[in-house]
Amino acid sequence: MTIQAPAQSQPLPDEAFQGYAIHDTAKWDEFTVTSAKPKPIGPHDVDIKIHFCGVCASDIHTITGGWGKPRLPVIPGHEIVGVVAHVGPEVTTAKVGDRVGVGAQVSACLECHKCKNGNEQHCSKCVYTYNSVYPDGTVSQGGYATAIRVHEHFAFPIPDSMKLEEAACFFCAGLTVFSPLKRYGAGPGKRVGLVGLGGLGHFTLQFARALGCEEVVAFSHSSRKKEDAMKLGATKFVETSQEGFEKPLKGTLDLIICTANVSAGLPLNELCTTLDVGGKMIIVALPDDALPPIKAATLAVGGILIGGSSLGSRAECLEMLEVAAKHNVKPWIEILPMKDASKAVNNLHNGQVRYRQVLKQDIDPVN
Repeated sequence: MTIQAPAQSQPLPDEAFQGYAIHDTAKWDEFTVTSAKPKPIGPHDVDIKIHFCGVCASDIHTITGGWGKPRLPVIPGHEIVGVVAHVGPEVTTAKVGDRVGVGAQVSACLECHKCKNGNEQHCSKCVYTYNSVYPDGTVSQGGYATAIRVHEHFAFPIPDSMKLEEAACFFCAGLTVFSPLKRYGAGPGKRVGLVGLGGLGHFTLQFARALGCEEVVAFSHSSRKKEDAMKLGATKFVETSQEGFEKPLKGTLDLIICTANVSAGLPLNELCTTLDVGGKMIIVALPDDALPPIKAATLAVGGILIGGSSLGSRAECLEMLEVAAKHNVKPWIEILPMKDASKAVNNLHNGQVRYRQVLKQDIDPVN
């Protein structure tokens, strides 16, 4: 069903867009409130007043310069939820007052073969939610902010059963793992492994369970999170710090989702030996450093594949939200005021989060 915007809807003024920005990667946890001028309004754009924004490891990689020098100042945040304040004249998927979420992408050409085949996240003209550049030269700014303007294709309706603060983390962490689980066949009769129990990993276990996988194996370097893993849906927990951990599982798994955010110490070769013929190791985390080496024989003799996955399509996001609502998939979150962004990024940087933090917008309170 299409929805037409009310005639009186007006774009938010530029001064309504403000956020907590980093101005120097050497001072990556020092945020100041900064103007966040949006791109010029387009006919398919929606303006969203932000209520909450999740804190993602991508934010850390960006503000520290781990992925390279960012465009400064930068307002991070791409797990955004809020309420639509304006819709362009050609918008058909949202109306003023709708609750929507925005993930790590805000634009694509929507005309190329990738976009037309449900792969818009891989579009060569993709604009990411922050630290990216629109065709007109406007630098995109993220969700540690009061508002954001995006193409309607990248604003997703939130199910009525979801609380806004719980919905936020689905739009990056949730989608990033749901997409490869679906694309690579997770479901009844399948045996799935997870590497790394963090923000992405705790969604992986829940979605693997929700999709009906026969076995869900959580790989972690220590036993600290074993109890959590079992509560989240794992059927087996394996400590990768134990020598020979992979041997009892050799050739048994159909799919492994790797969410480990560091490369050092990742036993990639050993993990790959747990895959069955045709099995796939899909990397979804993006550590600053290169992945560890793997033996060609492991791939060839085992008949296995290594690949990657980035974000997900609109269709996958809508399906993910439906599955989550139906099967009660929920993030484990801590809510902080947005002014405590420094505390939040330090918590994440120091590995003190179980399993996601959500910032409540407080520059221009909406509640």
